[in-house]
Amino acid sequence: MSEPEGATGSPVSAYNEWDPLEEVIVGTVDGAHFPPYDTVTAAPLSPEQRAVFRERAGKPFPADQIAAARDELDQLVEILRNHGVRVRRPDPRDHGQSYGAPGWTSTGLYDAMPRDLLLVIGERIIEAPMAWRSRYFASSAYRPLLKEYFRAGARWSACPRPELSDELYVEGWTDQPDGEPFRSVITEFEPTFDAADFIRCGRDIFVQRSHVTNMMGIEWVRREIGDEYQVHVVDLVDDHPMHIDASLMPLAPGKLLIHPDRVVEVPHQFKNWEIRRAPEPVIPDGHPLYMTSKWINMNILMLDETKMLVEAEDRPMQELAESWGITPIPCPFRNFNSFGGSFHCATTDVRRRGELQSYL
Repeated sequence: MSEPEGATGSPVSAYNEWDPLEEVIVGTVDGAHFPPYDTVTAAPLSPEQRAVFRERAGKPFPADQIAAARDELDQLVEILRNHGVRVRRPDPRDHGQSYGAPGWTSTGLYDAMPRDLLLVIGERIIEAPMAWRSRYFASSAYRPLLKEYFRAGARWSACPRPELSDELYVEGWTDQPDGEPFRSVITEFEPTFDAADFIRCGRDIFVQRSHVTNMMGIEWVRREIGDEYQVHVVDLVDDHPMHIDASLMPLAPGKLLIHPDRVVEVPHQFKNWEIRRAPEPVIPDGHPLYMTSKWINMNILMLDETKMLVEAEDRPMQELAESWGITPIPCPFRNFNSFGGSFHCATTDVRRRGELQSYL
């Protein structure tokens, strides 16, 4: 009898967003800095956020906010461990150090969002070629874990390291006027993508083109993962796209959560699924959100088909989960939200107990 798919003993194995979670990487906010200000960093931000990034370029994030977000990450880790999930963490780094390549120099950002830079598809763990110069060495904090997984049998690969020369960026880029098609700040000079622009649904992978993910990057992933998977490019109505997991989130077989405005036409592959719109966010207007909109409330993490991590104060999202037969697990995360992500962004699920199959 042949061995079932997903049972080869690799420490890395995850085919979707909802199989029972067994091992996860959780990021760290320690050492976080605002990156140098440039057009590619500014492109996905609001005008108000751009002003903050310009003013604080190269400076550390406020120490009290780092401490508050660190405490919330620690609470997340405790919840995950209490549910039997093995949790791995990177070592903190100083992101104020300068580095560079021919034609440019930069300082770093943070190691808070492993979902942005590590793409797990099946038994592969792929390092993303990130378009921000401030994230050129983003995967370095996770290299000890990647080596460990590789030695234990995982398939570890990386897209060719980008040059991030001026040719990658659109000279003189400006926001597109209202009603005009999306115009990315990056060109097709070389493949770039953020892992968080991809969502897994078994044999079907959904991705958006954004201010950090170009078509060359999408095509590289398509060729890398092979014919076992179908890669679908999703068109969203988003003036500042960066990461699909605050717009389109499959929660379990047959259950799809969507942004009420960005997803005007649900991908036809989900025609037989129940579609629900995310509730309005409850994040107060005065709460700082340096790199995201309030719709980060959609950025949830499924522990399995019936359990969802939800921000502790987001009662509307908890009620939506309950109405769908899903148990919400509240965790304070509002301070971490300030850094540009929530539970999905702050984690990379290394292993989920399940097999490769089609759900569509």
